[in-house]
This record gives sequence, structure tokens and C-alpha cells, in this order.
Amino acid sequence: MNNSRFARTAGWLAVPCLVAAGLLAWYVTREPVSHFEENTLTAADIDPALIARGEYVARLSDCVACHSVPGSAPFAGGLEMATPLGAIHATNITPDTETGIGAYSLADFDRAVRHGVAPESRRLYPAMPYPSYAKLSDDDVRALYAFFMKGVAPVKQANIPSAIPWPLNLRWPIALWNGVFVDAEPYVATSSQDPLWNRGAYLVQGAGHCGSCHTPRGLAFNEKALDESGTPFLAGALLDGWYAPSLRDDHNTGLGRWSEPEIVQFLQTGRNKHAVVYGSMTEAFNNSTQFMSDEDLTAIARYLKSLPGDSQRDGQPWQYQEASAATRLDSPGGHTYVTRCASCHGLDGKGQSEWMPPLAGATSALAKESASAINITLNGSQRIVAAGVPDAYRMPAFREQLSDQQIAEVLTFMRSTWGNHGSAVEAQAVGKLREHTDPASSSPIILHMR
Repeated sequence: MNNSRFARTAGWLAVPCLVAAGLLAWYVTREPVSHFEENTLTAADIDPALIARGEYVARLSDCVACHSVPGSAPFAGGLEMATPLGAIHATNITPDTETGIGAYSLADFDRAVRHGVAPESRRLYPAMPYPSYAKLSDDDVRALYAFFMKGVAPVKQANIPSAIPWPLNLRWPIALWNGVFVDAEPYVATSSQDPLWNRGAYLVQGAGHCGSCHTPRGLAFNEKALDESGTPFLAGALLDGWYAPSLRDDHNTGLGRWSEPEIVQFLQTGRNKHAVVYGSMTEAFNNSTQFMSDEDLTAIARYLKSLPGDSQRDGQPWQYQEASAATRLDSPGGHTYVTRCASCHGLDGKGQSEWMPPLAGATSALAKESASAINITLNGSQRIVAAGVPDAYRMPAFREQLSDQQIAEVLTFMRSTWGNHGSAVEAQAVGKLREHTDPASSSPIILHMR
């Protein structure tokens, strides 16, 4: 009798379990609904004006940064990206029909770009910033598709499988992750703001996907906020051995001391009186921001300057304190600074105009995270190419010239002089980044479009 009762109970429990399993299987394998019918854009519809617009959207979105490698064809893929689960490689997005996206319909392309789902319901890892691209307008997606189909040369280059081991490489859980962390709707203008602000918000949140680097991540590797409604949005984050600083109005670690024209200047020329692009931002400048229109750069600056800072997180506002490194040769790191750094950055830490950036008041000297300061000292900077002209003033790599202890001491000196109040740098932290990073390439990825 007990066995019979158990069997009946198990039978009743099996029904909702099977239903739940069926619903789960449907949810994780379904294809998101595209805003486009499968045949809404044919070859005859793709005119030069639409291709040109798509080319500009590709610049705004900096597609080349991830989908190209030095010495290879643009958009042919192959870039290795480290993730907490293992390495993945960016894919070929040229219009080759066998190894690229040449067989994609507009709807296929839309689902991949804005929803992270490739044909046959294959989920893309969110290293592809589709949580941001979800905000792209239909018109921009259509133009982007036109550019990749007709404005990019097809390249037959097989994609490299990911190195994520089983079962971590199973992709169906990404559908659940998307359901929790991704807002799949295009950008909606904020009625209380003017068109310039809304354009800036659209570019920062969507095509520019600035939050992918500058917004801290949660335990599930999700961006903690996707727009200005969340205070963590663009508040600064540690990523791939670099600290992407706050883009909010933080005095020390953000844009609090930058005016709107100075933000425009930085994005347009790669430098201003406060800083010079380096690290991952160099690729964004080389292939994206310098090609944006003046109006779009002004819109970005207007939006960023509207994001309030957080004095509790940012700390006491930095104030310059006069000091000459020449008088502090006996301090740990002082002699190294004078002999290795002062010729460019000055004994007073103020740098040289807009060519050699100041270290006094630099974000890397005020942020709690010292990763950027360590990384650029170890590995130098990638070459900046502005208006087609390579920069002559490239930060050299010191990994072969200075020990971990020497680098820790000189960075601690820099982070505690001229009013800087960053924490001390430990030799162990330098050694860890030395092991996991490589010198910056002097041959940057530069995309030459039509």
C-alpha cells in the first residue's frame, strides 16, 4: 500500500516537473523575435548611402576592436579574449558565406547583434556587448547590416573554438542570464531631456557600449547598471588588467575636473590637459571616437557630464601640492622617478602640455585600484594614431629594466606625491600582472575603410 501511494505521489510530481522541463527547454532554445521580416532588405535595397551610414555606425560601435587582430583582414575575427571561464575568440563577421556572416538574413543579423543569438539558436557569450547593442535603433541595425554585407570584403577564415571546458561551455544557461540581466528593448528617449542629451545617452548606452568596460560587474559577471537610473553605471571597473575609470562627475577618478569641450577634445584627438588615451581606450580612439562627428561627441560629453559623482566613493577632492621629485631622492622610488620618469612627466608631476600627461592628479594616481599604473609601467602604451599620424611620444615598457620592487616603489612614490592619495603598490601585485600581461604592441589595429 505504501509503495502504491509513493508511486501515485511520484506520478503527480512528475507531471509538473516534465512541464517545467519542457518550458525550460523551450525558453533556452527559442529564437528571439526580430523587428525585421526575413526578407525586408535585399541586395537591391542596399544603396551607397545606406552602406555609408552603416560604416559610421560600425565606427560608433567599434566593431573592429574585437573582431580583428594586427596583420589580419578587418573583421575576420581571431582576437583572444580572456574570461573567468576560459578563453574565447572573436568570430569572423565578414560576408563570407562559409566562415562569416554572409548567409545571415537581416533578421538573423538583428538577433545576433541585439539579442546575442546566432542562427540555429546558438547563444553568444556576453563578451559580445549585445546587452548594450540591444538599444540600437532599427535604422542603425539595418544600416549596419548593409555595411557588413556590401561594404566589407569577404574573408574565408575559420573561427577558433573557445577554450572553455565542458560543462562550463554549455550555452543554454546564457538564455536565463539574459532574462535576468538584459533589457532587450531599443533606446527610448527621455522626455524630460533635450535631443542632444538623448543622443548622447543613446551613443553611450548603446553603440558605444561604454558600460562594458566602465561599469562594475556583479557576481554573475553582469553590468550592475545599464543606464543612468543605476548609480554604479559608468562608476569605474577593473577589467583585463586595467582600471577603466569613472565616467561620472567624480572629482578624483572621473570627469569632475573636465569640461564638456575637454571631453570632446579627448575623444577627438586622444589627449587633453588632463590625460592621454592608453590601455584598451587606445583602440577605441584609434578606430572609433576620433571618427565621430562633432555633434555626436558634444552629445556624449553633455550626457556624461550630467551623471553625478559620489563623494563617498571618490574621496576628498584632489588638490595639487607643490613638490619637486629632485628633493625626494632618498624616498623609496624617488630616485627611480627622477631618472626614469621625470624627463617626460616633470619633476613637478605636471607633464608637458598635452603631449606628456600629468601624473599629478591623474586617475591612475588617485584610484584605489593600481592595475592601470602597474600595467602601463610594465608594458608601455600602444601607439596612438590620430588623423592617420602615429604618435611620436609612446610610453615605453619597463618590465625588462625595473624589478617588481622598483616598480612598486616608484608607483607608490607617484601615488603619494603632489597631493595624490592613492594607496601603496605592492611588489606582489606587480609580479602578478607581469605574469599575466604582455608588452603593448607598437603595431595597433587600424581599420582603413573605403
